[in-house]
Amino acid sequence: MIPRQLTAILLKRLRQSPAVALLGSRQVGKTTLAKALDWGKSAHYLDLERPSDLAKLTDPELYLSSFANQLVILDEVQRLPDLFPVLRSLIDERRRAGEKAGQFLLLGSASPELLEQSSETLAGRISYLELTPLQVVELPDPAASMTTLWERGGYPESFLAADEETSLQWREDFITSYVERYLPQQSINATPILLRRFCSMLAHQQGATINLSKLAGSLGIDGKTARRYLDLLEGLYLVRSLPPWTRNAGKRLVKSPKVYWRDSGILHRLAGLPSLEHVLGHPLCGASWEGFCLEQILTCLPKDTTASHYRTHAGAEVDLVIERSNGEILAIEIKRTLSPKLTPGLLESMETLQADRGVIVIPEGEAYPLSKTVSAQGLLSFLQTIA
Repeated sequence: MIPRQLTAILLKRLRQSPAVALLGSRQVGKTTLAKALDWGKSAHYLDLERPSDLAKLTDPELYLSSFANQLVILDEVQRLPDLFPVLRSLIDERRRAGEKAGQFLLLGSASPELLEQSSETLAGRISYLELTPLQVVELPDPAASMTTLWERGGYPESFLAADEETSLQWREDFITSYVERYLPQQSINATPILLRRFCSMLAHQQGATINLSKLAGSLGIDGKTARRYLDLLEGLYLVRSLPPWTRNAGKRLVKSPKVYWRDSGILHRLAGLPSLEHVLGHPLCGASWEGFCLEQILTCLPKDTTASHYRTHAGAEVDLVIERSNGEILAIEIKRTLSPKLTPGLLESMETLQADRGVIVIPEGEAYPLSKTVSAQGLLSFLQTIA
């Protein structure tokens, strides 16, 4: 088992809040992490996708009341949205009895229904955390494992697979389970073939500003339907929309978000790239590496920072703009080369952004200057400076 950085944060939240929701896409490792917690008191686990466990909650108030001194872990809790008012009542009752923290740990597959229900009925009683796929800084030997993580992605079963074929098959099964079973459960009235085509087309536009009307037309659906599909994929933590930098700068700015598949291994399978050799020889290689680095960086950022992209209609762009709470602005370019060049477009963009400094993130190496305000730095080295 690879230790997760979120473990310490999760334990701290459990000591502070009566309920904690640990969210993330399916198979990302939420259940494994929850069961491995050294919490200091006993825990009771229920999987709400298991009929026998679901049957125990026919009268949830009666059943859950018998575990007053334990941490109750409810897996796939979005399957039972009517449970949230009961949890609110139990939390308030235990608060009056002096038990203020560590009552319920809710695991959910990032369902919008889970977020909606809990925000309505558990406001002020619940804390949210997201468990991402494995990050490079969590690996025992990050430098040696980075390329494998990029190729296979960060889902534990895929990354830790015995061989390439097993990893590829796991990712194919993962995608199939989503388009045939899980997405239709979210009230999507579409065939698995259409959903797979939609996901594949998004993969081939990795890191681009998506024209949903054009995408919808090629699939024979309307723009609103395409938007709903995209919003759902984002709500399930499969896709990320990076918003544009929109501060009035007197320039014609692109005001559409850039869209990325968050896991590079899933991206490669959707794009039909079965091996690292295929990835390196494909036009998608640069965008795949950009999305991979973007996820590593955004996961390490403190919560009080904002992230966006910058692009003008004239073609000047910055892959990632980070604005810290202290007012510092970083302009980040991501390049898959060890000999990056400083371009006039980056300097011009930094001037418009009023960026304090610029960083060109490359695959490896310590930081070295390219100008007074711009440096090149390896991904691992950069992650250590922004955490």
